[in-house]
Amino acid sequence: MSSLPQKLMAEFVGTFTLIFIGAGAICADQFMKSGSPGAAGMGLLAIAAAHGLAIAIMVSAVGHISGGHLNPAVTIGVWVTKKIGTVEALLYWVAQLAGATAAAYLLTVVVPEDAWHAVSLGTPTLAAGFTRTSGMILEAVLTFLLVWVVFATAVDERGAFGKIAGFAIGLTVMMDILVGGPFTGGAMNPARAFGPALAAKFWTTHGVYWVGPLLGGALAGAVYDALYLKKPAA
Repeated sequence: MSSLPQKLMAEFVGTFTLIFIGAGAICADQFMKSGSPGAAGMGLLAIAAAHGLAIAIMVSAVGHISGGHLNPAVTIGVWVTKKIGTVEALLYWVAQLAGATAAAYLLTVVVPEDAWHAVSLGTPTLAAGFTRTSGMILEAVLTFLLVWVVFATAVDERGAFGKIAGFAIGLTVMMDILVGGPFTGGAMNPARAFGPALAAKFWTTHGVYWVGPLLGGALAGAVYDALYLKKPAA
């Protein structure tokens, strides 16, 4: 049984990895595009894969320690189903936001400023003409799918955490970004938005990335728990 400090460190490192690799991939894509006129970047598929791989690897690495949330929206889904206490959930949030912030600030040190500044350090934002309401709905739906998979493969004792949970969760992140990336950035994670926004000082439409994911995560946890985890009354 892991201690609380061990769990918080696992959440810090896991979330750090997601932001450093995910936001870093967006910066790398911009760096490649700016290398010469007409140069091609890595593209959406590669950026989605970077996020998905980071999640798949770190959930597999730290899942047995902390549950591998790496996302306040996952934590709130677990919290609403009373599988984690309020204080512990809040501390998970602190660790996740701290990991995201540390990764974002480190990126500003190691990545050329022209590259990260041009994309606001990979901070998610809404596409032109995409409303805040549409953004919150899309982020909520994408996060619902993500947290549903987390519950089905990791939280549910009948799931397959030891075998495919990290892989399935990572693929879900990749799948969601392929759809949501062009419209909202496909964050599905308040920490994914918060760290880069703080380091880049770019807060445009930031509330979308708290309201949408937290609603989607809480709903997914509550629905999965009600349908599949709650034991019927005698």
